[in-house]
Amino acid sequence: MLLFICLYLLYAGAIAELPCTVIPGKLKQLDAGNGEVYGVADDDTIYFWHANRWAQIEGRLTHVTVGPAGVWGVNKDDYIYRLNNFYWVQLSGRLKQIDAGGNKFISGTNVNDDIYCVSQDPSTFPANAIPYVHLEGKLKHYACGPLGCWGVNSANEIYYRNQVTPSSCQGTGWVRVEGSLIMVEVGTDGSVFGVNSDGYVYKRVGICPKSPRGTSWIQIDVCNSFKYVSYDDGFLWLISDKGRILKCEYPESVLPDLL
Repeated sequence: MLLFICLYLLYAGAIAELPCTVIPGKLKQLDAGNGEVYGVADDDTIYFWHANRWAQIEGRLTHVTVGPAGVWGVNKDDYIYRLNNFYWVQLSGRLKQIDAGGNKFISGTNVNDDIYCVSQDPSTFPANAIPYVHLEGKLKHYACGPLGCWGVNSANEIYYRNQVTPSSCQGTGWVRVEGSLIMVEVGTDGSVFGVNSDGYVYKRVGICPKSPRGTSWIQIDVCNSFKYVSYDDGFLWLISDKGRILKCEYPESVLPDLL
């Protein structure tokens, strides 16, 4: 059922209602990228969105991600897996959160909030010898896209990583970005969204190659409280505090700025 809930885009003085669909089921985390959506439930079961319904994949994970680097996940013991022909293959290393949104490289954080990434496509390395690069600093959530990487720390401070490339995922240093978020996600097209501690959803505007950090945050006003957001292919995917899932049409992206 298509619902026009109280979801408005506040931008340039205009208020536009977004059409949203309530998706059956409940999830604790999801990720959208490369035209695909994956998620995990409270019992760590894994699902992907196929033919307008959730299809379960064998295995158990606490966090899953999909992007140019493929489909990856971590389990309750922080072991890392990559999906290969719908089978999970364990790889070396341990992370609590992982992101495949970089240009064929992965990144993430471990239980101590240490930050890691892998330059180049991880599939080119042996499964037992992934060459992780340790980045200075501490973050609880780290996500990458075509114009750089974003993260938040335990104090909900937001940071941007300068000059990240597929062959040099370590970049050149952190820049503090104004605002406060509990999580941040970067779409395949470079769009950046986040959720704050009050459950409000925000988008970063003004992102372009000459200004990869953008200019400001705008709030997407929602008649609910959310804990997770992801964006891909013209749709916002949202998880409420109670695990309910919404899929909202959001055709605006940063692609015009990238062309």
